[in-house]
Amino acid sequence: MHAMAKILILYYSGTGNTAKMAEMVHRGVEEEGGVEVGLKKAEDTRLEDLLEPEGILVGSPTYYGTMAWQVKKLLDESVKYHGRLAGKVGGAFSSAGGMGGGNETTIMNILKALLIHGMIIPGTPSGDHYGPVAVGSPDGRSEENCLALGRRTAALVKRLFG
Repeated sequence: MHAMAKILILYYSGTGNTAKMAEMVHRGVEEEGGVEVGLKKAEDTRLEDLLEPEGILVGSPTYYGTMAWQVKKLLDESVKYHGRLAGKVGGAFSSAGGMGGGNETTIMNILKALLIHGMIIPGTPSGDHYGPVAVGSPDGRSEENCLALGRRTAALVKRLFG
């Protein structure tokens, strides 16, 4: 019998809004079930933590249209394991201060880094297509999209690695 597949949700949160989203994504993974899931702040994440899980979901607030430096630093340093994250499932989520505040550009910048690692990024035809977004504190709409990201990622990880 092999070990259960794992998903790591890593995030940075300045005001607590992205942390709330991370917890919602975590709940979505748990709702789907069948995988282990961990939640870690970017500043507490070691590069080696990226090697074990089969799924990695990254959350960041939007600062000047892109990810927080704490997330960017981790992704930049992950070049150490270039090629070793290939085939893992990835995704991203973001909170911003206002509508049109850069949520999608932040998510796309995170996804570009994950794609360069060779990760598999599922989109969705409904809801937040690229990944869940929130304007300020996540509302019910944001929560639904966060739960869906968690469920969708867990389902794909199980299909590929279960």
